[in-house]
Amino acid sequence: MPRKLGLVRGMRLHVFGCPVPYGEIVAPLPEGIAFDEEPGPTTDLAHVFVVDKAVLADRLSTLRSSLRPTVPVWVSWPKRAARVLTDVTEDAIRAIALPMGFVDVKVCAVDATWSGLKLVVRVANR
Repeated sequence: MPRKLGLVRGMRLHVFGCPVPYGEIVAPLPEGIAFDEEPGPTTDLAHVFVVDKAVLADRLSTLRSSLRPTVPVWVSWPKRAARVLTDVTEDAIRAIALPMGFVDVKVCAVDATWSGLKLVVRVANR
């Protein structure tokens, strides 16, 4: 899973909303991974776990203004089969993210509960 998400040795991650320790969902973590409590100029990748569209919109706005434009953002939401109450879907993520200048480039199953959509800032917006 780490490779699928683009995690590599020595990377700095910002994780938001993860319901359990990140290493339990994305295992094994590469050596030297460091976690940034807040997103910033040294963050190499962000991974957001959300069940609410309003929280997603707020977090994506924060990430868009605080991360370098080349930093990918993974958004994870509960799969329908997980039976977790949520208003977040793949289409809802796109509806929020695209007007902010993001574009989605990859989708994957993160684990039995969570799906993930990889967002990057459009090249024209960098």
